[in-house]
Amino acid sequence: MSRTVITVEALSKSYLVGHESDVPKQYTLRDVVVREARNFARKAADVLNGRQIVQGDEVEEFWALQNVSFEVREGEVLGIIGRNGAGKSTLLKVISRITEPTSGRVLLRGRVASLLEVGTGFHGELTGRENIYLNGAILGMRRADIRRKFDEIVAFSGVERFIDLPVKRYSSGMYLRLAFSVAAHLECEVLIVDEVLAVGDYEFQKKCLGKMHAVASNEGRTVLLVSHNLAAITEMADRALLLDSGRVAVDGSVSEVISTYLSKGAIAPIYVRPHEKPSRAAYVRRIEVFTSDPNGVHRFGEPLEIKFWIRHDEPISRACFSFNVVNYHLQNVLHAWALYPEYSFGRTVGETVLTCCFPALRLNVGRFHLRTHLAGPPGGEFYERLEGICEFEVVRTDSMLWGWHPEDCAYHEEWDWKVETSDGNRKLVTDGFMV
Repeated sequence: MSRTVITVEALSKSYLVGHESDVPKQYTLRDVVVREARNFARKAADVLNGRQIVQGDEVEEFWALQNVSFEVREGEVLGIIGRNGAGKSTLLKVISRITEPTSGRVLLRGRVASLLEVGTGFHGELTGRENIYLNGAILGMRRADIRRKFDEIVAFSGVERFIDLPVKRYSSGMYLRLAFSVAAHLECEVLIVDEVLAVGDYEFQKKCLGKMHAVASNEGRTVLLVSHNLAAITEMADRALLLDSGRVAVDGSVSEVISTYLSKGAIAPIYVRPHEKPSRAAYVRRIEVFTSDPNGVHRFGEPLEIKFWIRHDEPISRACFSFNVVNYHLQNVLHAWALYPEYSFGRTVGETVLTCCFPALRLNVGRFHLRTHLAGPPGGEFYERLEGICEFEVVRTDSMLWGWHPEDCAYHEEWDWKVETSDGNRKLVTDGFMV
């Protein structure tokens, strides 16, 4: 059994936050002198006691971390997620020993390489070559080790042409490339990476994720990864941690943590007609998306059902229904239809329930919503079109490294239509593909 590399025990970190009073006051000279004397005495006491100096009339204690405890084993990739201000970056700074905790402790076994912000440990006036040696020394590498890995570091970063230029002339992306390359090629036991990968371009992000995967799986090193990119967390992490207001909300499997994170404040993917029935002959009364998690989160490759309740208060002939799945960029990624006259519905007054069943939905990770179309046969009467309804999220929970990208390949997506009319008749249509 692998040994424990990181142990965090009851870790807490507090900061003092100063606030200026919003109430306008008329000060006399005496009031000003008394106030400034009081502030000076408070700041002098803070300096003598080694505390943080805070500006402002009022001081508030803010807890960035509260009683955080967990363990990370050798070779494990731990993904840390949470909303802005949840305490993720503070936690990494304490683990990296950049910031001292208020209480609790962190036990580290082995050398740690951390990449917490772009250009960490770089000096703007030095060249890329000089900064590799400087940054490597800061991270604990010997000069002989840096020299031996120098060509590999430069090749991975892709900044060979600019290696002898001062890094102050580098773009943020070039900074990131060089800084990550140095940290990734360190012979360390623990690699800590914050959200800095968001700065790099798509190809370099893939390269970095591949390197971290190799570092963890092939070299047995431990990786702590903080990211708002849930696809990267899903693909990389063996386990995940959800921070909420400085506390550990969930510590468990990646799918469980991501599902909890996305469900906070999420609305179930259900559409119910919000007003009185329209005057037209047919309309959609209700839609429900049955995702693999009840909070609107669906796992890649798992079955999905979408059910449509269609009301027809007058007999209609050969009604046709279809819907699109639309991505975050408002692009249609899937179009499922029921256009076949032999499977038409609405010939009698009542309600028809259409259920579209996907045996294994393979949408790329991200957010999607539905667009529906209800009409007669081509050239016939148009009844209704609904936009931007039933939003749901697709996440990856399998062991594949890279995500599924439908735009890069052609494949067929199968579905089954189930038709149930108000008189109890049921029909099944088996057909369909991705367009």
